[in-house]
Amino acid sequence: MTSWTKHATITGPIVMIGFGSIGRGTLPLIERHFNYDPSRFVVIDPDDHDAAILKKHNVRYIQEAVTKKNYKKLLTPLLTQGEGRGFCVNLSVDTGSLDIMKLCRKLGVLYIDTVVEPWLGFYFDDKMSNADRTNYALRETVREEKRNSPGGTTAVSCCGANPGMVSWFVKKALVDIANDTGLKYKEPGADDRDGWARLMKRLGVKGVHIAERDTQRTKAPKPADTFWNTWSVEGFLSEGMQPAELGWGTHEKWMPKNAHKQKKGHKSAIYMDQPGANTRVRTWCPTPGAQYGFLVTHNESVSIADYFTQRKDGKVAYRPTVHYAYHPCNDAVLSLHELFGAAGKIQETHHVLDENELVDGIDELGVLVYGHKKNAYWYGSQLSLEETRKLAPYQNATGLQVTSAVLAGMVWALENPEAGIVEADEMDYRRCLEVQMPYLGPVKGYYTDWTPLKDRPGLFPEDLDTKDPWQFRNVLVR
Repeated sequence: MTSWTKHATITGPIVMIGFGSIGRGTLPLIERHFNYDPSRFVVIDPDDHDAAILKKHNVRYIQEAVTKKNYKKLLTPLLTQGEGRGFCVNLSVDTGSLDIMKLCRKLGVLYIDTVVEPWLGFYFDDKMSNADRTNYALRETVREEKRNSPGGTTAVSCCGANPGMVSWFVKKALVDIANDTGLKYKEPGADDRDGWARLMKRLGVKGVHIAERDTQRTKAPKPADTFWNTWSVEGFLSEGMQPAELGWGTHEKWMPKNAHKQKKGHKSAIYMDQPGANTRVRTWCPTPGAQYGFLVTHNESVSIADYFTQRKDGKVAYRPTVHYAYHPCNDAVLSLHELFGAAGKIQETHHVLDENELVDGIDELGVLVYGHKKNAYWYGSQLSLEETRKLAPYQNATGLQVTSAVLAGMVWALENPEAGIVEADEMDYRRCLEVQMPYLGPVKGYYTDWTPLKDRPGLFPEDLDTKDPWQFRNVLVR
């Protein structure tokens, strides 16, 4: 394509925090789809590894870390330079999302991030309880700010592929299932939270897996004592070493012995006293079929469960179980095996595989909505490395699913500049997918008769619930 749709105009400065794999990929999408003043586009990152790309695109670069001590002094003049409304695009690690978000809203600047990121030191703080190290706890800080300061300048929280895009997939999947089962219904509006919860309950949905399989392969084998991944190694390690965590549905009758309920907030999730990157679950994706995934904590596991909760007389009447079930690329799986085999010692060398180091493969990322009349329905993106190379530079298939969601979130924020603090679940899924679809490759839905009780060896005794296949008891690999 040589002609790109200009979705909106950014009238003020653009400040991008972080220029790792996602920042690199987001840059050309901003150039393509927004009108803005290039002289007021600045990128801040402590690592100048990709400074040459910024020079090529004539983007101002500040080599500095954004810290708890300097963020106000560093960001305020950049975000308020000249006339118009600025946009802060936070794609970094170890930067306090909530603090930066609050600063932006105070300045009247639009804001977006892909995760509720804490300041440096949070993820590996052994003085904190596991409950406080969860994404549930991080999300609660943002939701509390939303309750205390409703409305105002739009700040989009957690809007990448997942969390982000997958929340839009859930709503599209529910509409597909409703149509395919002949349910008489009226599609809820974008802001009708209770209506969406009632629709999910009427369909009989018991839960959602964010089911992903990354099959991208490298030209050369992974060396020992290194961690390879198709997206931020630091980001994956941070979330992977947090407690395994999931939204907890009302249909569940069993809980792992090392699992705990949250004691604060809406209490829609539980966590386990073990790292998510070392916790396996059974799931299903269209290409491989039945597979193992890692139960890595993610904001969408909590936000989707919370969003689709139905209450009656102040009590929870319905809630789905929701969790990530992630099979990363084989090199990342090998890296995790190496890490945990060394008693959890993280490798010193981290490397993000770019599009030039990969041979082929796809990132099959979608939502497996289960428990309804047609059993289970996977809906998602099957983006290949080959197609990614044709669509956009500086990224692999995994990256483009994230960066295109950032693009969609930015467009929505510009079209809804006074929406306050929002998550992807609270946005117009149709508009967001309309913006993102050109970058997602094949986006399809698949029904399957698979359940966690299928494809098991049957040679050894197992503690299963054979009456209800979709109990977490059957999903968790024990």
